[in-house]
Amino acid sequence: MKRTKIKIALNSDSAMEEILIKGWVRTKRDNKGFSFLELNDGSSIKTIQAIIDHTPEIEAALARVGTGAAVAISGELVESPGKGQKWEVRGKTLKVIGEADQETFPLQKKRHSDEFLRGIAHLRPRTNKFGAMFRIRSELAQAIHKYFAEKDFFYIHTPIITGSDCEGAGEMFRVTSLEAGSKETAENDFFGKPSHLTVSGQLSAEMFSLSLGDVYTFGPTFRAENSNTPRHVAEFWMIEPEIAFSDLVDDMDLGEDMIKYLITHILDNCPDDIELFAKWVDKTLMSTLEGILREPFKRLPYTEAIEILKKTKKDFEYPVEWGIDLQTEHERFLCEEKFKKPVFVYDYPKTIKPFYMRMNDDNKTVAAMDCLVPRIGEIIGGSQREERMDVLVARMDEAGLNKDEYWWYLDSRRYGSVPHAGFGMGFERMLMLVTGVANIRDVMPFPRTPKSLDF
Repeated sequence: MKRTKIKIALNSDSAMEEILIKGWVRTKRDNKGFSFLELNDGSSIKTIQAIIDHTPEIEAALARVGTGAAVAISGELVESPGKGQKWEVRGKTLKVIGEADQETFPLQKKRHSDEFLRGIAHLRPRTNKFGAMFRIRSELAQAIHKYFAEKDFFYIHTPIITGSDCEGAGEMFRVTSLEAGSKETAENDFFGKPSHLTVSGQLSAEMFSLSLGDVYTFGPTFRAENSNTPRHVAEFWMIEPEIAFSDLVDDMDLGEDMIKYLITHILDNCPDDIELFAKWVDKTLMSTLEGILREPFKRLPYTEAIEILKKTKKDFEYPVEWGIDLQTEHERFLCEEKFKKPVFVYDYPKTIKPFYMRMNDDNKTVAAMDCLVPRIGEIIGGSQREERMDVLVARMDEAGLNKDEYWWYLDSRRYGSVPHAGFGMGFERMLMLVTGVANIRDVMPFPRTPKSLDF
């Protein structure tokens, strides 16, 4: 008999004379002559109750069943006389697929702290909260591909191993085949030159944008930043669209439309899972998400943002002056207190932005933008790209970059360059936004952080 997922069974329109449910036991209650088993198989936040009469064979199997055990129950799907669910299983057979050691099994029917669950990340998807989280993560990833497919973007797989530093920050993981302590030079390494894990697929995506038009890349990126904040990890996923024949306004339009699309998709397709986060994680979650959907995002120049921050009486930890990069506290003030909506800040000083961002006519700022959202701060960072060869070369010289390493990038400006723009959206930060989760480690299956490489 083919297994029926619990999600399908609970949404059935009618009873079934034969059904096979497989899942993990959440609770077991033994009564005189029969037992109740509550099962979950990960397909839904909801569990299904199975009632099974005692026989010698059933009792022998039940003796091996405890919380966390994997079992298979066949029987009938019947209407439940109890409250809380429409259907239950009247079990006829019980098979123990995998026992769970009750002396050491760490998940019991009680609330565990997020910190405790991070230490057993391989088991936390079995909890209601993290089961819901990773179903939402899956749905959100699929929604991203759906969004770009509907807009006729091409999906590009960009390299994970690179010889280029897109951001110019130098916080990159080295990739080498040389043994530790080797005195061999990079010329003797696998690629014959220094190589790293990428911090962005943008430069490669630009090349395809200047050939195919509108493209995007969605994959893992890496940053060797020794930071233990709730917003930073060493390995994370980025969505990076590049749009040809476009400017900064087009870039902001795409970013706003994408955020609203993804929120709407999750609210429509994951209502039960979102309800958990709205009830137990962030009671303002629904009002925050509905507010984002309701109004256009605010857009203001960086210079104006700095003036607003300087005039406020709020006591910031980091002083505000023109030329600084905005800190999270500044970003959250603008979108949570000043405007009470997402905010695009644009036209940043060139001194705090990478070489590839288009120089504005004032020769002081570049056509860059950040999208700031409540609770998170920056969720999108992007720009119009510098399409002018002479200006790009000058910016690379200012940044001290070796132009020989970027010969292929400069070719794109040499042969039919056009205005184009793009951005990077942190996938995990988008998950934090739609769930209300405050720590990025809790939206990732196996987070990678300094001094932490378990699982």
